[in-house]
Amino acid sequence: MTLDPDSLDFEKGHGLIPVVVQDHATLQVLTLAYMDRAALDETIQSGEATFFSRSRGGRWRKGETSGNRLKVVSITPDCDADALVLTVRPLGPACHLGTTSCFGDADAPGLGTLARLETTIAARAQADPAESWTARLLAEGPKRVAQKVGEEGVETALAGAAGPDEELTAEAADLVYHLLVLLRARGLAFEDVLAVLRARAR
Repeated sequence: MTLDPDSLDFEKGHGLIPVVVQDHATLQVLTLAYMDRAALDETIQSGEATFFSRSRGGRWRKGETSGNRLKVVSITPDCDADALVLTVRPLGPACHLGTTSCFGDADAPGLGTLARLETTIAARAQADPAESWTARLLAEGPKRVAQKVGEEGVETALAGAAGPDEELTAEAADLVYHLLVLLRARGLAFEDVLAVLRARAR
């Protein structure tokens, strides 16, 4: 975190700046909070999100009571230096109601679903192979997972050539799942694929 707190305009908000908190992996907006200078300094020093609670009238480190802390990945100011985006790795639900986000109870939307699936695959890697298909695939090694990717790729191609839309989307879902498992088996993540795509786009 290389943010210079002195560059921010706290005065515009009477000592507070709004902070949009976003899941680093899924990009889902988790909550909107506020920071004063002391809360920002503590956030930078501790690496965990600390806010100023307007209802309590003081600092508040997220997760002090619940344990659902927010590990900070990056802090980015807006163009006017009077608001921040905080990307975090949440350790549990961000909302006090027990939901992932304070903005409704839906999980990560859009492509964030892939990041959530990766998280699930990582968790299942520790499961009993007798009880989890994902754990079983990972236990059998990359060659077996690669074989499944090949099978699912053929089935997706056949569905795309002659099958109904429902079949194509179902086979494509199977393909994406097995591809993420293969990346996991090789110690890679979908972010590594996205990095290649970004480089190609340039």
